[in-house]
Amino acid sequence: MKKIYYLSTCDTCKRILNDLKPLEGFDLQDIKTEPITPSQLHEMKAVAGSFESLFSKRARLYKERGLAQKNLTEEDFEKLILEHYTFLKRPVVLFNDQIFVGNSKAVVDAVKETIHP
Repeated sequence: MKKIYYLSTCDTCKRILNDLKPLEGFDLQDIKTEPITPSQLHEMKAVAGSFESLFSKRARLYKERGLAQKNLTEEDFEKLILEHYTFLKRPVVLFNDQIFVGNSKAVVDAVKETIHP
């Protein structure tokens, strides 16, 4: 599978997608206009290992809701990601049986090396 979940209104996502070109064969899904489904999220979790690893603790809503002060469970992370796109750490790149989550330099470099060896 070659799929990228991203946010079209996010300048960082746009920059990363541009850096990853060419993206031949990749299915791109803008999570704002086409929300992720429970089955898609479970597919990501199966490769990533947990919902927490897919969860963005930098999201504005995370701070606004005071979620840092709560002891969130895997079920909570799943529910929150499905509730609002901002809780998904992005971009998420699925490439064959690998997953790359987030926008750190190390993750982006790993994606580049994997999809364009």
